[in-house]
Amino acid sequence: MFRQPKVEYKTTSQMLVMRDAGLVLSRALDQAVAAAQVGVTTAQLNEVFEGVLREEGATSNFLGYHGFPASICTSVNHEVVHGIPGDYALQDGDIISIDGGAVVRGWHSDSARTAIVGTPRPEDVRLSDVTEEALWRGIAALASARFVGDIGAAIDDYVSSVPGPALGILEDYVGHGIGTQMHQAPDVLNYRSSNRGPKVRAGLCLAIEPMLVQGGLETAVLDDDWTVVTVDGKRASQWEHSVAVHDGGIWVLSAPDGGASRLGPLGVTPVPLDETP
Repeated sequence: MFRQPKVEYKTTSQMLVMRDAGLVLSRALDQAVAAAQVGVTTAQLNEVFEGVLREEGATSNFLGYHGFPASICTSVNHEVVHGIPGDYALQDGDIISIDGGAVVRGWHSDSARTAIVGTPRPEDVRLSDVTEEALWRGIAALASARFVGDIGAAIDDYVSSVPGPALGILEDYVGHGIGTQMHQAPDVLNYRSSNRGPKVRAGLCLAIEPMLVQGGLETAVLDDDWTVVTVDGKRASQWEHSVAVHDGGIWVLSAPDGGASRLGPLGVTPVPLDETP
């Protein structure tokens, strides 16, 4: 009676276009992260990002999405996701998650990174590092996963195993399928669940994006109807990549090396889409 939303499976040629979109996005995020310095406004980061998309002939999938007014989300300190770029000038010690997307010939990419401005606080470095590693643990799990839910289980197991103060995994905001639209089925949970999700098979493309916080999991949305903040004011981090499953293996579409440098130590060798049998 209640059917799950249909998953869009891609051909190799379609995933190759998504790789092009991912590489444009990677270059745009490179520039935006490099520009995240003391005194720079979040609106200026958005301008830098948009400039790269224009140079590359790509378009933003964030701008205008349900009315969103910018091409990236800039979430600073206790802002978790969906922060709107504006006239806030970055301060020494800020932590900022920059989330963006690009469209090339109708195919989407989505990726996010966390940066620390100026002098880092050790606890913020740990937060970002653990979130990033959790992302790669989830991607590595996808390489041998039977079900999409195996990704969240791997992320959850890793985060809960990290020594030191516990970090929380947000459950209200999750990853998603990606392709002809930015957000598609299936949901990609960042935690262990009895819902295993659909089976993993060639043609599946996912945006995996763990979001971790230093405090409680309760969040609220600000009056701008977009910016999500932690209720206790504790800081947050987000890391994200778009990943393709193909006949030969997996490939991280939004990483220039397909994820090889981070997946190798985890025992996974990504296979370029060009080498698909």
